[in-house]
Amino acid sequence: MSGQGNQAASWQQRLSAGFKAWRFGSVLGIFLLVMLGIGWRLVDLHVVDNEFLRQQGDVRTIRVESIDAHRGVVTDRHGEPLAVSTPVQTLWANPSEIDPDDPRLGGLARVLGMTEGALRERLRTFAGREFIYLRRKVQPSLAREALELGVGGIYARQEYRRYYPAGEVTAHVVGFTNIDEFGQEGIELAYNQWLTGEPGRKRVLKDNRGRVIKDLMLIRDARAGRDLELSLDLRLQYLAYRELKAVVTAHNARGGTLVMLDVDTGEVLAMVNQGSYNPNDRAQLSAENMRNKAITDLFEPGSTIKPITIAAALETGKYKATTVIDTSPGFRRFGRFTIRDARNYGAIDLTEMIVRSSNVGVSHIATELGGGVLRNLFARVGLGQATGIGFPGEAVGVLPAPPQWRPVEESTLSYGYGMSVNALQLAQAYMVIANGGIRYPLSLMKQDASPQGQRVLSEDVTRAVRDMLKEAVASGTGGRGQPGLYAAGGKTGTVHLVGASGYEKSQYKAIFAGMAPIDDPRIVTVVAVDAPQSGEYYGGEVAAPVFARVMGDALRLLNVKPELEVTGAKAPKAASGERG
Repeated sequence: MSGQGNQAASWQQRLSAGFKAWRFGSVLGIFLLVMLGIGWRLVDLHVVDNEFLRQQGDVRTIRVESIDAHRGVVTDRHGEPLAVSTPVQTLWANPSEIDPDDPRLGGLARVLGMTEGALRERLRTFAGREFIYLRRKVQPSLAREALELGVGGIYARQEYRRYYPAGEVTAHVVGFTNIDEFGQEGIELAYNQWLTGEPGRKRVLKDNRGRVIKDLMLIRDARAGRDLELSLDLRLQYLAYRELKAVVTAHNARGGTLVMLDVDTGEVLAMVNQGSYNPNDRAQLSAENMRNKAITDLFEPGSTIKPITIAAALETGKYKATTVIDTSPGFRRFGRFTIRDARNYGAIDLTEMIVRSSNVGVSHIATELGGGVLRNLFARVGLGQATGIGFPGEAVGVLPAPPQWRPVEESTLSYGYGMSVNALQLAQAYMVIANGGIRYPLSLMKQDASPQGQRVLSEDVTRAVRDMLKEAVASGTGGRGQPGLYAAGGKTGTVHLVGASGYEKSQYKAIFAGMAPIDDPRIVTVVAVDAPQSGEYYGGEVAAPVFARVMGDALRLLNVKPELEVTGAKAPKAASGERG
């Protein structure tokens, strides 16, 4: 029995040893196969097919970045820049790469113009992010100073910042963009798509800290925005702004507007407002000062409409410049409503009616013509209609069209009450009188060729009205509107401002609309001053002198030959009591 037990034990030992040898061989074989497979894969990746590793490396180090596009330049008609984009730097950070306790952050905070505590707190707050802005669109010198501090995770990239060389002088026309160069006001908003460029794309090689090592390939070049050439003449714009600001300051007025048009093209040569703002410094922006009042603000034009009423009378053929109207006793009553003149002018012809600015006289004409006839001509010269200038926020105005005209409505319409216009519409109406009866579309863009206009009045009618306007400046209510070496024609207007509860008895708008040189008009200008407080408030006292200074200097700048026959003549002052 013992022999059999020894044989069984020996057999078990041999079986266990064989199993161990087999297990060791299997493990060794598998290990060798794995190593062989890895070795083969290494050879395959590095020698036979190395494109995979190259692609994976590129994924981790090659990036596609955008290339900012240059926004189009806005210039005046002579190429003077009004809005340009200048290269600047934007500082950004990768908070995950920055130690919020880095002692160098104190110096960085000083460069960035913020407190050290605020910077550290911001980095801690966004520690999980890989991108935050530190300062956008700063001077390159400031960006260099920040980078030279050597704080890891701080980077800079080039962007563009909009700059307005003329500042507040052209602010209401040009407008401004936001920090991303998207138009917010004015031309910048109206033509944003035109001015905006198309960003490009490029492939770059970066290191493990995200810094660009090399530009590898241009995928698509950036396309700069298209330029705009405005109709404005910056010389006239500066001149108009200076004089308007001076009169608003001198009379402690609430504000003012001035518009200047080329009578033969409909181009806007100058358009200014008070108050204004500096688009390069947004810290003091206010909604009140941002409005382009020449287009957005409506007012009753008052006596400046009387020449259009006279034109309607002349057009019928029933009236001539010498036609006499009896205005006695100096007022007309319509029930509880009374129309008055400054005094009883008696029997006067149409020319004297404009010279003296007779409300009673034009009201007689209006009731004979009918409100429909007046409204028709007012609409034809552009009143109560959009100018088509394409400027955002334009107010159309009100031109009444009741089913049945009452005599009082016809009368008030004849001298500019019961309707509303903006300054640009009023200038357009006077442009029609100045150029012989053609209504041109208005434009803020420079015109390379004469536009197609529409005849709305005859040359004979407009010539007769211009003669009357010449007399109004030479000897009537517009006496202070005489621009020195040039004979001018124009009409004053003084209207009550409208408040929350109706007309404000002690608040007026002083208006003057005119043209020069009167025998061959070149430009039309409308001046409106809101609520002058210095004692004088009539259009002939406040607005007419501004017209005279602006027109005289503007005509000299445009090289218009002086009319020497008026040299030395002293412009007469508006007769006392004649409001106009």
